[in-house]
Amino acid sequence: MNIHDTSMVIFTLASQMAVGSFIILGVVYLVLRRRATPEETDHVVAPALYAIGPVMIIGLLASIAHVGDVRNIFNVFLNAETSWLSREIIFGIAFAIAGFAFALLEWFKKGSLVLRQAVAALAAVLGILLLWAEAMIYYSLEAVPAWNTWVVPFMFVASAILLGALAVGTAMMVATVVRGREPAADADAGPASTDSDSKESGGLMGQIRSRFREINAPTTESEWQFTTRILAWLALVGAVVAVAIIIVSTIYVGDLSQGGAIALESAAVLSGAKMWWRLLLTGATAILLGFAVYRLAASTRLSAPRMLAATMLVTMLLALVGEFLGRSLHYEAMFRVGI
Repeated sequence: MNIHDTSMVIFTLASQMAVGSFIILGVVYLVLRRRATPEETDHVVAPALYAIGPVMIIGLLASIAHVGDVRNIFNVFLNAETSWLSREIIFGIAFAIAGFAFALLEWFKKGSLVLRQAVAALAAVLGILLLWAEAMIYYSLEAVPAWNTWVVPFMFVASAILLGALAVGTAMMVATVVRGREPAADADAGPASTDSDSKESGGLMGQIRSRFREINAPTTESEWQFTTRILAWLALVGAVVAVAIIIVSTIYVGDLSQGGAIALESAAVLSGAKMWWRLLLTGATAILLGFAVYRLAASTRLSAPRMLAATMLVTMLLALVGEFLGRSLHYEAMFRVGI
């Protein structure tokens, strides 16, 4: 796989993870708002929200590497009516801007709740349009049998859901572990820092420090109960999607094997060792989510979250490697009819 394809693998996976995380987190937020206080809801979802930004930045940087010359990005706006690639970049930039605006509004608690939710809804819609444009770039190429199939949009959406669910769950668990180290530091800094904090409270840095303290405040027992329930549901969703990826991948290779000469070339690439590793890693992801994470979420106590956090991290790594292999095969299987 060449550098061009590697940049596209990173861009598509990072952008899909960001979109999936944002939408899944939005669903979690809406459900949690009905069962928890606003403060508890914010404390549970905030770590995952602020982890999405760096992922999208990585994706956008990879897309710039794909374009080659950053000045070429401005040319995409001229072809939006006819080019799915142009639409992909436009929706990607728009999603990043809307998501960043929402994160800023949430961080500083600016604007009404309705306004913040409207910006979040706009970002979610733009994220869905981004996924649609990414899939159509490949699905619309009738000359490439491996791409001109319903499997491509399915895999893109599946990657968004699987990686998004894992990213949200992992961010929540990492935050819980980090917060467990905070009480002693907060206690030491309490009365001694009151004057300093009061002087800074009106300034930007003071607001940022205050927000950091809020986010890193120790997780309460009630917040932990909400977190583990969310993890259990995320584990079930992720496991189902991982199994679906394995089944569809098998069907996909079988369908290509029944096609013409070009389709057979793609099927040969998709039947190699890299595909077997991809299926093995995805299967391990499904098992860990469906059994280990789900069970640990029900039995782990707030005082000892490290095993659950470590399991989430390992599962996230397995899924990422599996999806990277799968997306690499997507590009390696590109053989054109007539060329």
